[in-house]
Amino acid sequence: MWYTINNVDQLDSPALLVYPARIRENIDAVKAAIDDVQRLRPHVKTNKMAEVVQLMQDAGIRQFKCATIAEAEMLGKVNAADALLAYQPAGPKIARLAALVRAYPRTMFSCLVDDLQAATAISNQFSALQQPLQVWLDLNLGQHRTGIVPGAAALDLYAQLHTLPGIVPVGLHAYDGHLHDDDFELRTSRCNAAYEQVTALAAAITAKGFAQPRIVAGGSPTFPIHAKRKDIDCSPGTFVFWDWGYQQHLSEQSYHYAALVLARVISHPGDQLICLDLGHKSIAAENALTNRVHFLNAPDATPVSQSEEHLVLKVPDAGAYPIGTVFYGVPYHICPTVALYDKAYTIVDNAYAGTWEVIARDRSIII
Repeated sequence: MWYTINNVDQLDSPALLVYPARIRENIDAVKAAIDDVQRLRPHVKTNKMAEVVQLMQDAGIRQFKCATIAEAEMLGKVNAADALLAYQPAGPKIARLAALVRAYPRTMFSCLVDDLQAATAISNQFSALQQPLQVWLDLNLGQHRTGIVPGAAALDLYAQLHTLPGIVPVGLHAYDGHLHDDDFELRTSRCNAAYEQVTALAAAITAKGFAQPRIVAGGSPTFPIHAKRKDIDCSPGTFVFWDWGYQQHLSEQSYHYAALVLARVISHPGDQLICLDLGHKSIAAENALTNRVHFLNAPDATPVSQSEEHLVLKVPDAGAYPIGTVFYGVPYHICPTVALYDKAYTIVDNAYAGTWEVIARDRSIII
């Protein structure tokens, strides 16, 4: 099997595994899904590893999106050309972002704004720095998490941003993460309806005499839809590793699992019960117990309970899984799972080959 490790006895568990050859295949696949590689702006919150970003750079990808200052610094450390902090910085984050700009001059940093007070605080910091920061207006397309609803208020705010020193408004950020219907036709219809608000706002901006705004749109679920539009950037992220959740719900996308968790049987609490060393600390646990991990070599194992260091599974015969049996699991949600590990073991030709640091899992690297 592609995922098994011949020298697995060298690896303690639980562990995060990454398969570089499959990562490269996924990068090739996402490039093939869009007309121009320069329109890709992958979100690095999924991988948090400099080596993965380097693989994307090697494939011609030059611009990225991130969610934390640490992820932005990781992009600076690998000399990424363009790093959009998809977050509105507040408080000390503004000064940290300014420090990134000073420390990594080869990277063009930018951030989101959706509020005049927040934008003014950013303006004050970067005016003092005398190095203007590009900003993107964050739009609320229905997720109701961040952003301003497209319309008159959004147009007014975009105009006000042009009056603030130290910042340069460059475009619109249109994340539609609430659109993840299993039915691709329904998802497409809802995505197109939401995007009409974006095009209307963009037209209103140019009608006011401002430059045509650049647009960054979508995530993984709506990537195939936005990829068909012209002259906008798309920012999928999960494609690079893929996961069980998207495999079940985004049937129109065919990426490979490229990151797994390794676990072992540590106890037989019953004739049909086995316990693995894969607790809350080792797998993203925000979903229901049955939607946390799928085991490739034990697909019928059913989760019974989970605690910090333990995962109990029901199986037909516990005796079929001796103590020490290795389990290979696909996380239901890979992004927060990666953040639980300080390193990943690289698997090349069915063998443990080395490690990659999950450098951006913490809230800060240096800055």
